[in-house]
Amino acid sequence: MLPQIALILGAALTASAHYTLPKVFASGGSGADWQYVRKADNWQSNGFVGSVTSEQIRCFQSTTAGASAVLNVTAGSSVTYGVSPNAYHPGPMQFYLARVPDGQDVKTWKGDGAVWFKIAHEQPNFGAQLTWPSNGKGAFPVTIPKCIKSGFYLLRGEHIGLHAASTSGGAQFYISCAQLGITGGGSTEPADSYKVAFPGAYKASDPGIMININYPVPTSYKNPGPSVFSC
Repeated sequence: MLPQIALILGAALTASAHYTLPKVFASGGSGADWQYVRKADNWQSNGFVGSVTSEQIRCFQSTTAGASAVLNVTAGSSVTYGVSPNAYHPGPMQFYLARVPDGQDVKTWKGDGAVWFKIAHEQPNFGAQLTWPSNGKGAFPVTIPKCIKSGFYLLRGEHIGLHAASTSGGAQFYISCAQLGITGGGSTEPADSYKVAFPGAYKASDPGIMININYPVPTSYKNPGPSVFSC
Protein backbone atom coordinates (compact mmCIF):
# COMPACT_ATOMS: atom_id res chain seq x y z
CA MET A 1 0.00 0.00 0.00
CA LEU A 2 2.78 2.42 0.86
CA PRO A 3 4.40 2.17 -2.61
CA GLN A 4 1.01 2.93 -4.20
CA ILE A 5 0.58 6.00 -1.98
CA ALA A 6 4.07 7.17 -2.91
CA LEU A 7 3.27 6.83 -6.60
CA ILE A 8 0.03 8.77 -6.22
CA LEU A 9 1.75 11.56 -4.28
CA GLY A 10 4.56 11.69 -6.82
CA ALA A 11 2.11 12.02 -9.68
CA ALA A 12 0.22 14.76 -7.87
CA LEU A 13 3.40 16.72 -7.18
CA THR A 14 4.50 16.37 -10.82
CA ALA A 15 1.14 17.63 -12.11
CA SER A 16 1.10 20.54 -9.66
CA ALA A 17 4.45 21.74 -10.99
CA HIS A 18 2.95 22.11 -14.47
CA TYR A 19 0.62 24.81 -15.71
CA THR A 20 -1.51 26.28 -18.49
CA LEU A 21 -1.80 29.69 -20.14
CA PRO A 22 -5.60 30.00 -20.27
CA LYS A 23 -6.37 33.69 -19.94
CA VAL A 24 -5.68 37.09 -21.50
CA PHE A 25 -7.21 40.42 -20.56
CA ALA A 26 -6.80 44.12 -21.19
CA SER A 27 -6.15 46.79 -18.58
CA GLY A 28 -8.98 47.01 -16.08
CA GLY A 29 -10.58 43.79 -17.26
CA SER A 30 -10.44 40.10 -16.44
CA GLY A 31 -11.10 37.39 -18.96
CA ALA A 32 -12.40 33.94 -18.11
CA ASP A 33 -10.24 30.90 -18.76
CA TRP A 34 -10.32 29.94 -22.47
CA GLN A 35 -12.66 32.83 -23.32
CA TYR A 36 -10.24 34.61 -25.64
CA VAL A 37 -7.54 31.93 -25.60
CA ARG A 38 -7.82 28.84 -27.76
CA LYS A 39 -8.24 25.80 -25.52
CA ALA A 40 -4.85 24.08 -25.43
CA ASP A 41 -4.45 20.31 -25.37
CA ASN A 42 -3.14 20.55 -21.80
CA TRP A 43 -6.23 22.28 -20.44
CA GLN A 44 -6.90 19.32 -18.13
CA SER A 45 -3.48 17.71 -17.77
CA ASN A 46 -1.33 20.86 -17.34
CA GLY A 47 1.21 19.06 -19.51
CA PHE A 48 3.81 20.51 -21.86
CA VAL A 49 5.07 20.28 -25.42
CA GLY A 50 8.41 18.48 -25.48
CA SER A 51 9.18 18.43 -29.20
CA VAL A 52 9.97 21.58 -31.18
CA THR A 53 8.97 19.79 -34.41
CA SER A 54 5.45 18.98 -33.19
CA GLU A 55 2.46 20.89 -34.61
CA GLN A 56 1.59 21.56 -30.97
CA ILE A 57 4.57 23.92 -30.70
CA ARG A 58 2.40 26.54 -32.46
CA CYS A 59 -0.61 26.89 -30.16
CA PHE A 60 -0.53 23.61 -28.20
CA GLN A 61 -3.40 22.24 -30.27
CA SER A 62 -3.53 18.96 -32.18
CA THR A 63 -6.37 20.39 -34.29
CA THR A 64 -7.36 24.02 -34.74
CA ALA A 65 -10.22 25.02 -32.44
CA GLY A 66 -10.95 28.69 -31.98
CA ALA A 67 -11.91 30.39 -28.74
CA SER A 68 -15.46 31.66 -28.39
CA ALA A 69 -14.54 35.36 -28.29
CA VAL A 70 -12.03 37.94 -29.52
CA LEU A 71 -10.34 40.43 -27.18
CA ASN A 72 -10.38 43.93 -28.66
CA VAL A 73 -7.33 46.02 -27.79
CA THR A 74 -5.67 49.21 -28.98
CA ALA A 75 -2.23 49.16 -30.56
CA GLY A 76 0.28 50.58 -28.09
CA SER A 77 -1.67 49.34 -25.07
CA SER A 78 -0.80 46.52 -22.74
CA VAL A 79 -2.54 43.17 -22.34
CA THR A 80 -1.91 40.63 -19.61
CA TYR A 81 -1.45 36.91 -20.18
CA GLY A 82 -2.45 34.70 -17.28
CA VAL A 83 -0.73 31.47 -16.21
CA SER A 84 -2.58 28.97 -14.03
CA PRO A 85 -1.66 28.34 -11.34
CA ASN A 86 1.80 29.94 -11.81
CA ALA A 87 4.90 29.62 -14.00
CA TYR A 88 6.70 27.35 -11.56
CA HIS A 89 9.71 26.38 -13.65
CA PRO A 90 12.79 28.54 -14.36
CA GLY A 91 12.91 29.84 -17.92
CA PRO A 92 11.86 32.71 -20.19
CA MET A 93 8.43 34.06 -21.01
CA GLN A 94 8.10 34.98 -24.70
CA PHE A 95 5.34 36.50 -26.84
CA TYR A 96 4.66 36.39 -30.58
CA LEU A 97 2.02 37.94 -32.84
CA ALA A 98 0.71 36.73 -36.20
CA ARG A 99 -1.68 38.82 -38.31
CA VAL A 100 -4.69 36.99 -39.74
CA PRO A 101 -4.87 37.55 -43.52
CA ASP A 102 -7.66 39.89 -44.55
CA GLY A 103 -10.83 37.98 -45.30
CA GLN A 104 -10.00 35.04 -43.05
CA ASP A 105 -11.60 34.21 -39.72
CA VAL A 106 -9.42 34.58 -36.62
CA LYS A 107 -11.32 31.70 -35.02
CA THR A 108 -10.43 29.20 -37.73
CA TRP A 109 -7.08 30.47 -39.05
CA LYS A 110 -4.28 27.98 -38.38
CA GLY A 111 -1.36 30.40 -38.14
CA ASP A 112 0.82 28.19 -40.31
CA GLY A 113 3.77 29.46 -42.31
CA ALA A 114 6.36 32.13 -41.54
CA VAL A 115 3.88 34.62 -40.08
CA TRP A 116 4.96 34.93 -36.42
CA PHE A 117 7.05 37.80 -35.10
CA LYS A 118 8.31 38.13 -31.54
CA ILE A 119 7.23 41.18 -29.54
CA ALA A 120 8.81 40.38 -26.15
CA HIS A 121 11.09 38.00 -24.31
CA GLU A 122 12.76 38.08 -20.94
CA GLN A 123 16.36 37.61 -19.89
CA PRO A 124 17.45 36.06 -16.59
CA ASN A 125 19.28 37.77 -13.79
CA PHE A 126 22.81 36.37 -13.57
CA GLY A 127 24.68 35.44 -10.41
CA ALA A 128 25.18 32.37 -8.27
CA GLN A 129 22.18 30.98 -10.15
CA LEU A 130 19.90 32.14 -12.94
CA THR A 131 16.72 33.79 -11.68
CA TRP A 132 13.89 34.62 -14.07
CA PRO A 133 11.42 37.47 -13.57
CA SER A 134 8.55 35.14 -14.56
CA ASN A 135 9.38 32.32 -12.14
CA GLY A 136 6.52 31.72 -9.71
CA LYS A 137 4.26 34.41 -11.18
CA GLY A 138 0.84 34.09 -12.75
CA ALA A 139 0.34 37.29 -14.76
CA PHE A 140 2.52 38.73 -17.53
CA PRO A 141 1.85 42.09 -19.21
CA VAL A 142 2.97 42.64 -22.80
CA THR A 143 2.68 45.77 -24.93
CA ILE A 144 1.14 45.56 -28.39
CA PRO A 145 3.42 47.45 -30.81
CA LYS A 146 1.88 50.82 -31.71
CA CYS A 147 2.99 50.81 -35.36
CA ILE A 148 1.63 47.47 -36.58
CA LYS A 149 -1.38 47.29 -38.87
CA SER A 150 -4.83 47.06 -37.37
CA GLY A 151 -6.63 43.76 -37.84
CA PHE A 152 -7.10 40.39 -36.25
CA TYR A 153 -4.12 38.65 -34.70
CA LEU A 154 -3.12 35.58 -32.76
CA LEU A 155 -1.03 36.34 -29.68
CA ARG A 156 1.15 33.36 -28.78
CA GLY A 157 2.24 33.17 -25.16
CA GLU A 158 5.09 30.78 -24.36
CA HIS A 159 6.90 29.89 -21.18
CA ILE A 160 9.91 27.57 -21.49
CA GLY A 161 10.80 25.40 -18.51
CA LEU A 162 14.57 24.88 -18.52
CA HIS A 163 15.03 22.93 -15.29
CA ALA A 164 15.65 19.66 -17.19
CA ALA A 165 16.98 21.13 -20.45
CA SER A 166 20.56 19.85 -20.24
CA THR A 167 19.74 17.08 -22.75
CA SER A 168 17.99 17.29 -26.11
CA GLY A 169 14.21 17.23 -25.68
CA GLY A 170 14.40 18.16 -22.00
CA ALA A 171 12.98 21.69 -22.32
CA GLN A 172 9.28 22.02 -21.52
CA PHE A 173 7.10 24.39 -23.57
CA TYR A 174 3.90 25.78 -22.05
CA ILE A 175 1.97 27.53 -24.81
CA SER A 176 -1.37 28.92 -25.90
CA CYS A 177 -2.73 31.39 -28.46
CA ALA A 178 -5.16 34.24 -27.82
CA GLN A 179 -7.43 35.87 -30.39
CA LEU A 180 -7.07 39.65 -30.61
CA GLY A 181 -8.74 42.39 -32.61
CA ILE A 182 -6.23 45.25 -32.75
CA THR A 183 -7.36 48.77 -33.59
CA GLY A 184 -5.63 52.14 -33.82
CA GLY A 185 -2.49 50.71 -35.39
CA GLY A 186 -0.13 52.13 -37.97
CA SER A 187 1.00 50.83 -41.34
CA THR A 188 4.09 48.79 -40.42
CA GLU A 189 4.49 45.21 -41.57
CA PRO A 190 7.43 43.53 -39.80
CA ALA A 191 10.20 42.52 -42.21
CA ASP A 192 10.51 38.89 -43.20
CA SER A 193 13.70 38.65 -41.14
CA TYR A 194 11.56 38.93 -37.99
CA LYS A 195 9.08 36.25 -39.06
CA VAL A 196 9.20 32.55 -38.28
CA ALA A 197 6.99 29.49 -38.59
CA PHE A 198 5.90 27.07 -35.87
CA PRO A 199 7.13 24.40 -36.15
CA GLY A 200 10.37 25.52 -37.75
CA ALA A 201 11.44 28.45 -35.57
CA TYR A 202 13.32 26.31 -33.05
CA LYS A 203 15.79 23.46 -33.09
CA ALA A 204 16.20 21.09 -30.14
CA SER A 205 19.90 22.02 -30.10
CA ASP A 206 19.38 25.80 -29.93
CA PRO A 207 21.51 27.20 -27.09
CA GLY A 208 18.47 28.73 -25.40
CA ILE A 209 16.63 25.39 -25.48
CA MET A 210 19.30 22.78 -24.72
CA ILE A 211 21.15 24.29 -21.76
CA ASN A 212 22.30 23.29 -18.30
CA ILE A 213 21.21 26.21 -16.12
CA ASN A 214 22.55 24.62 -12.94
CA TYR A 215 26.24 23.85 -13.44
CA PRO A 216 28.31 25.53 -14.52
CA VAL A 217 25.95 28.45 -14.04
CA PRO A 218 25.70 30.32 -17.38
CA THR A 219 26.87 33.93 -17.61
CA SER A 220 24.76 34.65 -20.70
CA TYR A 221 21.54 33.42 -22.28
CA LYS A 222 20.40 33.52 -25.92
CA ASN A 223 16.63 33.43 -26.27
CA PRO A 224 15.40 31.01 -28.93
CA GLY A 225 13.67 32.42 -31.97
CA PRO A 226 14.09 35.69 -33.89
CA SER A 227 15.02 39.11 -32.58
CA VAL A 228 12.28 41.10 -30.85
CA PHE A 229 10.39 43.37 -33.25
CA SER A 230 9.93 46.95 -32.13
CA CYS A 231 8.49 50.03 -33.84
